[in-house]
Amino acid sequence: MDIIDTIKEQIASNSILLYMKGSPNQPQCGFSAQTVQALMACGERFAYVDILSNPDIRANLPKYANWPTFPQLWVNGELIGGCDIVSEMFESGELQTLVKEAGAAQSTS
Repeated sequence: MDIIDTIKEQIASNSILLYMKGSPNQPQCGFSAQTVQALMACGERFAYVDILSNPDIRANLPKYANWPTFPQLWVNGELIGGCDIVSEMFESGELQTLVKEAGAAQSTS
């Protein structure tokens, strides 16, 4: 399977997916840490991919997503954005609604 197929499979298989540097318990950059905090505050389980230990994904995801930076949050197969967008959505309450709906859909499927 080529790397783009792997990325597509990851996005399709996880209703809430975060591509980040490090892991939720040990983020390796401030932007990833801030994004994880916002996601965890929403109270739903989410999947993650550590791009530092997956250099092929790190190299190819920005081209696939047309988004140059990390972290990248994907919900229901759609790119939501990076740290700034996730933080703004959290502040406004939009992120909680989006994540709760995705989490509910995930637990019923």
